[in-house]
Order: sequence, then C-alpha cells, then structure tokens
Amino acid sequence: MSTKAERTTAYIIETVAPVFNKHGYIGTSMSDLTEATNLTKGALYGNFENKEALALSAFEYNRTLLLNAIDEQLAIEGTAMEKIGNLIAFYKKYDVFTLTMGGCPILNVGIDAQHNNRLLASATKETIKDIEGKIALVLENGVNKGEFKLPVTPLQFAKQLFTIIQGSIAMATLTKDRKYLLNTVTYLEVLIRRELK
Repeated sequence: MSTKAERTTAYIIETVAPVFNKHGYIGTSMSDLTEATNLTKGALYGNFENKEALALSAFEYNRTLLLNAIDEQLAIEGTAMEKIGNLIAFYKKYDVFTLTMGGCPILNVGIDAQHNNRLLASATKETIKDIEGKIALVLENGVNKGEFKLPVTPLQFAKQLFTIIQGSIAMATLTKDRKYLLNTVTYLEVLIRRELK
C-alpha cells in the first residue's frame, strides 16, 4: 500500500504530464502547474527537486503509457505480420490515444527540448530507440520463422517504418488535419504487404 506522500507524488506527475507535453518545458510556468494540481509551489517542490525533475518525471509517465500501449499491440498471438498490422491499426487512432496526454510526447517533447533541456531531449531519443527496437524484434522473429524477407536489416526497416509513422503524426499535428495520419498509415499497410513478401 502506498503512502500519502507516494500518492501525492503520483497525482502530481499524472496531473502535470499533459500540461508539460502540451506547453513544453519553457512554456509551462509554475502557476500553470499549481493551477492544474491545486497545490502550492512549496508542495510541488516538496515532492520534486526542481521544475526539470518534475518535467522529466512527467515525460517518463507519458513514455510509459506509450510504451505499454505499443507492447500491448505487439504482444498479440499471431504472426509477425499480424503483430505489425496490429501496431499500424493502433497508429491509425494514435491522435485519439494521445489526446489526454496533450498530444504525441515524442513529437512535442522531442522538438521542444532540443535546444533547452538536454535531459528531456535524451529521454525522447531513448524512447524512439526503444520503439524501433520493439518493432525490429518482431520483424527479426518474422524473418527467422520464414514468414517474410526484408530488403534491409530488421532494425533499419523498423527505423524507416517508424520514421514514416512519426512524420505523419507531425504533419497531422502541425496542420490539425488527421487525414495526414490516417491516409499515410493506411498507405503504409499496402507498402508493408508489398515489401514483406
């Protein structure tokens, strides 16, 4: 059973995660955080060393939600192709999945942190590598089981696949037009079937 302090810390992280994700590290003020949590500045700093530590914990929270969802898509029973198909279906509705998070944490935090927060930028890069690794493992298993052949290594294919997905997320976010995401990911299904013969 968690202590009151642990519950307060968890509440703060869960509450501020979408605020940081939506407004960015620099764009999020302490008043934004106190308003969202209904806690004082002192209460926030009583649980976190500084704003940077809180922002990193908030990103880790969103990162865990995302990685767990991806694990769930790839853990289904079936072939590697079915697992990749399941992941693609998840990304068709990715904008809905990330709505309560304040948008895509990889895109939002990754871009925001590039020039103002080394730790957040590193955490974003690590998340990208983790996702690419998860996809590559499924692809490698498919190749080893003789389900399909890849034109490049599983990791390289995973990187290209994820680049296309993230690109469509970026375009949908920047234009506020989800067709960029939906149409690109739908076309990706055709490309994957064509490439993985």
